[in-house]
Amino acid sequence: MTVNLTSTQILAGVGVLLIALAVWRFGARKARRAADAARASARVVSLAGRVLFTGAAFVGVQWLVITHPGNPTLLLVVLGVPDLIAAHVLTRALTVTSLDTTRRGGGRR
Repeated sequence: MTVNLTSTQILAGVGVLLIALAVWRFGARKARRAADAARASARVVSLAGRVLFTGAAFVGVQWLVITHPGNPTLLLVVLGVPDLIAAHVLTRALTVTSLDTTRRGGGRR
């Protein structure tokens, strides 16, 4: 069996293959961007959940100590520790210690 193709048919076939490859690569990039966006939003939701849970735990312990008075040292500790933690977190978040840049390739330049 012999296949006789003209140069136009061969160029058309190569063109179709190139278009298919371009569509596939575009779809892969779009899927990667969508996955990155989903990961970023999941991080925000996860962080918000942890912040709400920790805040509720602090409020619960503080409420318990305030409603059952008797030890002023315990009261000062329970009210002071969350402030120290918040001050530490805010100081670290607002302090720039280094320029964090990532290089692709991992080599020296």
